[in-house]
Amino acid sequence: METPGYREVASDAIRYWEIRRIFYNLALSVIVLGHFFAAWPGSKEIFLVDILLSLFLLAVLANIAYCAAYIVDIFAQMTGYREVWRNFRWVLFAIGLLFAAILTHFFSTVIFAPRVDPRS
Repeated sequence: METPGYREVASDAIRYWEIRRIFYNLALSVIVLGHFFAAWPGSKEIFLVDILLSLFLLAVLANIAYCAAYIVDIFAQMTGYREVWRNFRWVLFAIGLLFAAILTHFFSTVIFAPRVDPRS
């Protein structure tokens, strides 16, 4: 069995992971929106530019973290276990999504937590 070239492996990784990035971002967005609406009406009062910038920064960091899957995927595909890996790489996606969802939950809890007025 011949080991595939880097170009073939990289193309396969892009085809596999980029379509799943959409579902990854949708899942994290649902979590953030869930926390936003759960904290309503208090969340609308704290929805400031700084909060928007924080959410944007966290979204960018989540997508950078998503790219870590490429390192694992390309490495695994360059081994003799390529076909086995290709059948089970959904597990990496599931674990990564679960990890990102937990982090998103904790960050959203803090961002949309009720604010206590120090004057009261």
